[in-house]
Amino acid sequence: MWWLLLLQVLASCLWLGHSEVVKSFKTSCPQFFFREIPPNEALEPQKPAWICQRYKNQYYFATLYDRKMRIPVYSAYIYQPGPGKRPKTWLVEPQLIGPTYPKTMEKEWTLLNRYNVSLEKLSQSQAILQDYKNLTGLNRGHLNPNGHHEDYSSRMATFTLTNIVPQDEKLNGGAWNNYEQQTMIRKTQGCKTTYVIVGAVPGNNYIAKGRVNKPSHLWSAACCMVDNNYIKAWAVIAENDKNQVQLLTLGELEDTLTDLYGRGQVSLFDSDCPRD
Repeated sequence: MWWLLLLQVLASCLWLGHSEVVKSFKTSCPQFFFREIPPNEALEPQKPAWICQRYKNQYYFATLYDRKMRIPVYSAYIYQPGPGKRPKTWLVEPQLIGPTYPKTMEKEWTLLNRYNVSLEKLSQSQAILQDYKNLTGLNRGHLNPNGHHEDYSSRMATFTLTNIVPQDEKLNGGAWNNYEQQTMIRKTQGCKTTYVIVGAVPGNNYIAKGRVNKPSHLWSAACCMVDNNYIKAWAVIAENDKNQVQLLTLGELEDTLTDLYGRGQVSLFDSDCPRD
């Protein structure tokens, strides 16, 4: 009996510590998706990695990462803005290197010096700090922005290179920032819980000598629960070389992404989220 209890405890410990790079969002960190339903397969790249973004042993959001393009396909999170400082430290995802590495995001320095990972090995699995240096007209654009989180740890978790793309600097500091900081506040009035998915459509251009893709478009979709009987949704899309954001219905964004990705009809949220 005592051994049986011990085995159950060990099994639960193994489950609590299972990999940050997971096999599916349907079974791992589904809480970041409306009705626990992630987007369908129409967004999946050739070399996908599903990441439950974990910082200091807590999950903060979910990212589908494109290992080939070295950019996120999308990041999904719950909108919980609050006052706080903007972090300055950038992190990477150890488990993209392999499952034996730490299950929580770390600094590049930590992996190179404490875990004896070579920069070459790290760079094979993901974007690194060097990729984003000396950019012209572009900067590091968050998909899941730190300003949509309420405390320092949750903000820090967004500062992982698996959550950013090369974004037009005028767009990032202009119309996109206005959407993140102003439009979202207006749109979420009365919302009890707002689920957000922000994504990037791969483009034809690259930075860092072809290592990291520059997206052609950025997009964002939100599904908000006002109460048990009322759910509302909205979406935006922006070309990644213009300082303009287009407001759409959820259905319009899904149809646009269906055309842009060309992998079948895109569905971002459970069917209970209104498309009109």
